Amino acid sequence: MDYHLLLIKDDVYSMRPLMEALRGRGYKVTNASKCEFITDPGLAHDFDLILIDHSQHRINAIEICAELRQRDVEAPIMVLAARDQLQHRIAIFKAGADDCLIKPVELDELQVRLEALLIRDARRKRQEISCYEFAGRRVDFGHSEILRNGTKVRLSEREARLLRYFVQNRGKTISRTALLQDVWEYRHAPLTRTVDVHVLRLRHKIEDNPSDPQFIVTVPGHGYRFDG
Repeated sequence: MDYHLLLIKDDVYSMRPLMEALRGRGYKVTNASKCEFITDPGLAHDFDLILIDHSQHRINAIEICAELRQRDVEAPIMVLAARDQLQHRIAIFKAGADDCLIKPVELDELQVRLEALLIRDARRKRQEISCYEFAGRRVDFGHSEILRNGTKVRLSEREARLLRYFVQNRGKTISRTALLQDVWEYRHAPLTRTVDVHVLRLRHKIEDNPSDPQFIVTVPGHGYRFDG
């Protein structure tokens, strides 16, 4: 899945190697300065995770975390702080950060921590959605069923989890690897047709014509996208 990260830092040039490294590992990364953050109240609402490079005088992560939570931004927040800023860590967490990593950043550790936050956030969202309606269909995730044309269609537990994940990421292209990791919770994606088999079963339960799907669309070479 294409996770979109927001990096809040004024000196973008010093962070360019990290941004490029993250992009090389499949993340979309957008940079914003403190000024852009302050002047655009809607900024940060459309990102999967927010990275803040903490500098007490230029980019104060404590203030920004507090402001993000005040704006009802629910995305996970990770703060990057220098070793001599360790005394700020408690205040950073109290302000709403989910994790704090000491610079210089080791890329493998950063990716593991990012994935942990993103997976935890996906699980939280799965628990929040109980019902969803689209195109004359009503999905009841609590009872694992779809009401379609007055008829109840049962979903298996896995089908319900898969459909809920699609709903949570509506309009986004999701890779088979991401589905195996986030829905099946595999640490590493094995070579398997499990995803394709479950998508086919789900299509038969929600599509008018499963062979020409309108809702769970195949994106050749990339995975699937839910347009319901």
